[in-house]
Amino acid sequence: MKASVLLFNFQEKSRIQSITRALLPLGIRIKRIKKEEYLQPLGYLAGVKEINPVDELYKGEDLETEMLLMAGITGTKVDEVLLAIRKSGVGRINHKAVLTLTNQYWNTLQLYEELCKEHAMVMQKLKEK
Repeated sequence: MKASVLLFNFQEKSRIQSITRALLPLGIRIKRIKKEEYLQPLGYLAGVKEINPVDELYKGEDLETEMLLMAGITGTKVDEVLLAIRKSGVGRINHKAVLTLTNQYWNTLQLYEELCKEHAMVMQKLKEK
């Protein structure tokens, strides 16, 4: 699996272009995920050969916000990717994750739900301070 960043629900071309320009020097592939693919296992979308696709197409609503998934990127490379995106001027992307052995079998909606819960917990803790 080649190091990739998967983009979900990114609508603005300028944001996609900024991310692409930021990650090109790092050799990171950018893949935009279509709404119809949201039921596919994340590992399949990222190119994990052992994970098979599902036949069903997603026909529901799009995600409420953007989501970014880093696949084949670990350790300090994650920090490099995040720094490059931050420096690109794209602004905040609240829902970010790294593909793991656990979540590679999840679909887009499962990951998004988990990230929404985590984001809400973080925001609640910040309010309490």
